[in-house]
Amino acid sequence: MDKPPVRAYDGALVWLRRDLRADDHAALYHALTSARRVWCAFVFDTAILDALPRVDRRVEFIRDSLVGVDAELRALAASHGVDGGGLIVAHGRAADVLPALADALRVQAVYANHDDDPYAVDRDARVRGRLSEIGIALHTSKDHVIFERDEVLTQGGSPFSVFTPYRNAWLARLDPYYVRAYPVAKHASALAPRPPTPPSLAAGLAWAGVPALADLGFEPSNLHRLKLPSGAAGAAELLDDFLAERIHRYHETRDFPAVKGPSYLSTHLRFGTVSVRRLAREAWRRAQAGSRGAEVWLAELVWRDFYHQILHHHPHVVGHAFRPEYERIRWEHGRHADEQFAAWCDGRTGYPLVDAAMHQINQTGYMHNRLRMVVASFLTKDLGIDWRRGEAWFAEKLNDFDLAANNGGWQWAASTGCDAQPYFRIFNPVAQSRRFDPDARFIRRYLPALAKLPDKLIHAPWLARPADLAAAGVELGHDYPAPIVDHAQARERTLQRYAAARSRP
Repeated sequence: MDKPPVRAYDGALVWLRRDLRADDHAALYHALTSARRVWCAFVFDTAILDALPRVDRRVEFIRDSLVGVDAELRALAASHGVDGGGLIVAHGRAADVLPALADALRVQAVYANHDDDPYAVDRDARVRGRLSEIGIALHTSKDHVIFERDEVLTQGGSPFSVFTPYRNAWLARLDPYYVRAYPVAKHASALAPRPPTPPSLAAGLAWAGVPALADLGFEPSNLHRLKLPSGAAGAAELLDDFLAERIHRYHETRDFPAVKGPSYLSTHLRFGTVSVRRLAREAWRRAQAGSRGAEVWLAELVWRDFYHQILHHHPHVVGHAFRPEYERIRWEHGRHADEQFAAWCDGRTGYPLVDAAMHQINQTGYMHNRLRMVVASFLTKDLGIDWRRGEAWFAEKLNDFDLAANNGGWQWAASTGCDAQPYFRIFNPVAQSRRFDPDARFIRRYLPALAKLPDKLIHAPWLARPADLAAAGVELGHDYPAPIVDHAQARERTLQRYAAARSRP
């Protein structure tokens, strides 16, 4: 028989952040095996929320997912004969509210999972200091990646800066230990009933349970009309659908935006409604059995770890090029650049695949991964606009916005980041369109004005004869814009721009 854990604390608080689930949860497991009574809490951090528009799909996704966490915790507690379990939700500045909540509950320790975003690192340092002042320990654990920080290094002991050797080292280190689940349910008898009334917090509000969206000062978005189920149950639904068949064809379908190829789990990974260990375990097992699709999907999870360790070791990438020489690039600026940036944001560039992709992100908060590369290359290398402007637009719009991945992706596209490919990799938006949306199903979905153009013309409408445009009911400049830039000319300007930056002392 297993020995019962030795519990060092009478009470502990688990602080949920980007890990909105109760199953296979590192911090929750460590708290349950270290304390006799454990509460769980989430803080809607006004230091973040106050900068957001009042309609934000991510806030709604988090709020809906917390309803699921609350139900999971109540069910876990009840399965061990504990009535009144569930989630405590607070609202205020996390650096103030979390210590106040821990103090009100009279716990001796707070448990949380790592978050390497610069804001989170600074916030956690302040929380740790305030907790220390009142005699409460803060324990943090790895949970949102398979390997983090210094776990995968070169033979010389330095961080990797190129993906392929990192991936090889990552795969060489992987073994069942790193993807096994934390057995939370086994120790859930330590879950404590919520206080009958919310704790009194001078620093903010607290609820026993999940408040309504309006209580947080937000309005409903179109989230519920999108095919994005929330919470751990929603993640399980998407994962089951992906694993049933599509994972084995992932390598063949993942680049085509009109095809149901991806897992669509990126938002769930971002907010931790599914364990990355579960995903890696499922992919690794199938890859070892010979599934090429699973092997490629596992590599995408490795990319995610790679960008997180880049952010940890090179925090200067937030706001600066990974490669210092590319800080010298002279990006386009001024009124004309601003107008072109606005056209890119609105999907008015005159390049159908680019515009359809921008309509997708603006309408749904999602963009297919192939299209993220296409539109980022277009902004930086066709329009010559600073990658940081596009990065900020994605940060505002993406449901799955993750600083490490978003920054890494944009610097990859702009050739300013940790990429072995040279700067003269420039995507041709028309060639990408013809290759990855050959029958224009994706373009027609988001650009109905072009729907009647035949497949051979729709990828570059400006090359169509006037008679063909008229037959399709398209007038360039009226129904759909003419191209705002000539790709061939823009390519030459980009080559000169980067070459100049590389040669400038």
